[in-house]
Amino acid sequence: MDSTPHGAAVTAAGFGLKGPRGWAFRNIDLTAGPGSLIAVQGPSGSGRTCLLLALTGRMKPAEGTAEVGGLPLPKKMAAVRAVSALAHVPGVAELDPALTVGEHLRERALLQGRFGGSLRALLRPRRERRAEARALVDGALEAAGLDPESLPKGIRTSVRDLERLEALRLSVALALVGGPRLLAVDDTDLKLSDEERAAAWAMLRGLAAAGTTVLAVCSEPPEGGKALGEELVLVRTGDRPAPAPEKAAPTTPVTSTDTADPLDPADTADPVDPTDPADTADPADPVDPTDPADTTDPVDPADPADAADTAVEGDSRPAADGRAEGHDDEEGAVDAFAETGRA
Repeated sequence: MDSTPHGAAVTAAGFGLKGPRGWAFRNIDLTAGPGSLIAVQGPSGSGRTCLLLALTGRMKPAEGTAEVGGLPLPKKMAAVRAVSALAHVPGVAELDPALTVGEHLRERALLQGRFGGSLRALLRPRRERRAEARALVDGALEAAGLDPESLPKGIRTSVRDLERLEALRLSVALALVGGPRLLAVDDTDLKLSDEERAAAWAMLRGLAAAGTTVLAVCSEPPEGGKALGEELVLVRTGDRPAPAPEKAAPTTPVTSTDTADPLDPADTADPVDPTDPADTADPADPVDPTDPADTTDPVDPADPADAADTAVEGDSRPAADGRAEGHDDEEGAVDAFAETGRA
């Protein structure tokens, strides 16, 4: 069975996705019936979120086959997006910390009323549409286990003031408003304590037991599974075969033909010939006072060029206030930078 009114079957064979930097994931095989709890386990950076987005029709795969509710991927990506929903996916489906819980719920209900129903539903009286929207929101909050009255400021509580588990419940509730058959949750157990992690998995187990197929990314899979009467499917990412060791290049023995060669008179060093101008050494050349090139120009304090050279080389004399000149230069640069900022 591909799907039920509440859940969709998910299958994949040799599923892979390639990006600009190489393969995000590869060789993913899974078979999950409607109402299954699919746990995607793997280290950070192993392609877990990419797999979640590919199975919900948000990213186009590069190899293999997959189906969601009988809809093939990537041929029916738009149809898969219509029957699936995302929750708690950073950068794609995340909460706005500046909005309140009530604002998030009203916005989601408005979008569902405008784009999630048929044209005939939009022509119904406003009172009926508002009652249906409230029923959808209340049902989603109950399924996610979030009670707005238990929050610090009730429905007016800002998202930035929510605890990690409360934010996860709100994100799941917003995704459930549209009644998806496949719910995909990212970073399910990120920064949660053991008690909070158990509560999060209990929430997702309840959704799967109600018939909705749940695809959850995690660092550690939930405990239980078949013992709790649920269909738990575990998918691991990042399991890549180790590269084969490189073969060492064969070494060729080096044969020397010079070992048996007797000493050749041509190999001896050329002695220095005092009569050869090329063999004379320059350091032995004495300084000729009559040669202008050999004379040394003394430093004249009255010469501006010599004064500039002295300034460049640095004066080690202490400043008037007892500090070295280098410290004055550093502090002067800081003061000049500060004056520039004030200008």
